Amino acid sequence: MMRRSRIVAIGLLFLMLALGAEIADAGVATDQIKSTVDKAIIVLKDPRLKPSAKTKERREQLKQILYARFDFTEMARRALGANWRRRTPQEQEEFVRLFTDILERAYADIIEGYTDEKIIYFNERVDGTYADVGSKILTSKGEEYSIYYKAHLVSNEWKVYDVVAENISLVNNYRSQFNRVIANSSYEELIRRLRDKAAFAAPKP
Repeated sequence: MMRRSRIVAIGLLFLMLALGAEIADAGVATDQIKSTVDKAIIVLKDPRLKPSAKTKERREQLKQILYARFDFTEMARRALGANWRRRTPQEQEEFVRLFTDILERAYADIIEGYTDEKIIYFNERVDGTYADVGSKILTSKGEEYSIYYKAHLVSNEWKVYDVVAENISLVNNYRSQFNRVIANSSYEELIRRLRDKAAFAAPKP
């Protein structure tokens, strides 16, 4: 059975991993996410980028695609929770940068590890400037996992600020870890660990 960390990893990075998708109930938010998927597919299928010598270039292109759809500042703000308001603008900026680096490092090694998953978008719910996009990942082994993307509208673009995979919220998961470090030690200790880049890396699948 796929471990939870692996499920969350797939949820965050499916934009880079999907080789195909079906839309059962499409809307604007779903359309925009699918557009991002299509761009990722082009990169993943590019024979020029397949050699190991091109790994860095391929991942850089995929990262730019991911950054265009995910609102890492909002994700960082929500992951830090109430502690966000206690930080200066400079500290907030540093936290966003470190948090984004952690996500990149934690999942970079498994980006190319999934090649046969199929994505089906089955639901979209919009409430004002917020939207939930429901999807399922179907594996070649017949396994099925639900992935929900929480997005908000930013200048006519739906930006993802959380991923809920099999009822596990990415943001809530990190918030629990961060709050525990701050409560047991300090915010400065959290930043030290984030700079270390290893403390919060997701386990390898």
